Amino acid sequence: MQNPRAEYESRLAARNALSAAKERVHIRIGNAKLAAVIAGLIVVALWFGGHHLSGYWVLAPAGIYAVLAFAHERVLRVRNRANAAANFYARGIARMDDRWAGSGDTGERFRDAKHVYAEDLDLFGQGGLFDLLCAARLPMGQDRLAQWLLSPSPAAAILERQRTIAELRANLDLREELAVAGEELRPRFAAESLAGWAEGAPAMPRGAWPRIAAVALAACALATFVFLLAARDYRPLAATLFIEALVLSRWHRKASALADALQSNAEGIELFARILARIERESFSSERLRALAATLRSGPVAASQAIAALARIAYWMDGRHGYLMKLLELPILYTVQTVLAADQWRRRHGASVRAWIESTGEMEALLSLAGYSFEHPGDPFPEIAPAGSGLLFAAEEMGHPLIPAAQCVRNSLRLDGASQLLLISGSNMSGKSTLLRTVGINAVLAMAGAPVRATSLRLSPLRLGTRIRSTDSLQEGRSNFYTEILRIRQVYDLARGPQPLLFLFDELLEGTNSKDRRTGAEGLLAAMLARGAMGIVSTHDLALTEITQSLGPRARNRHFQDYVEQGKMRFDYKLRDGVVARSNALELMRLIGLDV
Repeated sequence: MQNPRAEYESRLAARNALSAAKERVHIRIGNAKLAAVIAGLIVVALWFGGHHLSGYWVLAPAGIYAVLAFAHERVLRVRNRANAAANFYARGIARMDDRWAGSGDTGERFRDAKHVYAEDLDLFGQGGLFDLLCAARLPMGQDRLAQWLLSPSPAAAILERQRTIAELRANLDLREELAVAGEELRPRFAAESLAGWAEGAPAMPRGAWPRIAAVALAACALATFVFLLAARDYRPLAATLFIEALVLSRWHRKASALADALQSNAEGIELFARILARIERESFSSERLRALAATLRSGPVAASQAIAALARIAYWMDGRHGYLMKLLELPILYTVQTVLAADQWRRRHGASVRAWIESTGEMEALLSLAGYSFEHPGDPFPEIAPAGSGLLFAAEEMGHPLIPAAQCVRNSLRLDGASQLLLISGSNMSGKSTLLRTVGINAVLAMAGAPVRATSLRLSPLRLGTRIRSTDSLQEGRSNFYTEILRIRQVYDLARGPQPLLFLFDELLEGTNSKDRRTGAEGLLAAMLARGAMGIVSTHDLALTEITQSLGPRARNRHFQDYVEQGKMRFDYKLRDGVVARSNALELMRLIGLDV
């Protein structure tokens, strides 16, 4: 098995060496180009100075400069790609060293305060799960990964995703090449804009006659121009140009609008074609990856070839802004011709573009999870219990993936049909909320098809709902307690779904008095269990732990404990059976100097 760190460090050193070598060549070529310019100026000066020197000699330094400029561009392209590849491996090493927070895409655009678990579990934002996982450089890959994290997948999809990740995680060449190409493409490619254009109505009239008419008019303009030169009769050319002017007055505005929209994406479309070609070249063994590749090869031509053809059309459209093309706009109907070509392309391939984009997005999302799996070889795939096996969430030595390994304390727990509820008691800062987030975030990883931070995890397909954070809202006129019960109602409604619900409630009903809290918590939890849900509830109110007596054996008490050592509060964050025996509130107040 590959050593992830050693492999990354070896490749990082190789890419840095390549970058340094190309940087030296870049400097030498830059100096040579400067020398060619100086030589050219000297030749021009000697020629103007009356020396017996032909002006044609200036072509020599000009030709040398042109060759050097071409070579220079290639050297810079290789250097930039080497730098991007080096950054790819450096970020991977940073993730393994727990120095990754804020170094990637934080997924801020996916944040939704009303989502039933995303904010509680820190899925998005700096230092969040998306920040850790996402290596996708394109919007469609980021969208797909966020979708997997926000919506639990069916069991079949999870198992299929595990197989594809297992196949892709050691394929560093594919991961590197797509990451580098994606980094280059990201600021230049508007995927949704391209898909919308491809699915839109043609800008020009349907049928073959507009294309035939445009070509015929351009040919007539050329023929009548030749006739003008031969017979000195301008009338045929004038008549042709008049007809073309009528055509332009009717079609030019629509044609220009479409050309502006497509040409602005020309470079991005070309780079997208390269990414598609790289995926098409790969040979896959898993069924899902073969299906993704087949989507790109299903048409009369491969997706990469079709997109490359569209890129050429987009570059033609870009060329219409040149002075020569502006002069030739009327006689050859340049803009109309290119837009008719784009419309013809859209009729042939437009219906497939979104599928190509989505396939690329799924591949990027899979490669993100494959990278995480490669970089964390100790994190296994969870075992998905077969349908009909009932409630199950059994974790051994489970930790939080966002906590650095050196600080992460692991715990084991089990929820099933015989033990549907764990009521966790403990003092402040003892680890109750962290345990809930640990369970929740590993459930998210499991239901996305990713590895989990545990020695093992076996679970049934489930839905997830949490209430860990809640605050009052002055703008909406809601108290903290009202905000809490609104979220609890949202989670409660999920228990009606076809899949079992895993609920996680931190300091349940903390915003009300102890009597109402006890009565409300007992009724709520009894209803949740009656609906077939399983969950974990934390509290520092020891009176709430008595609920387990009325709920029977399906509810169990567990706790975290603390102790004072050398005048400081200490926690070991280890989960134990039973109810916590002491509270640290008064001790904490005394430790900070309050006289209580």
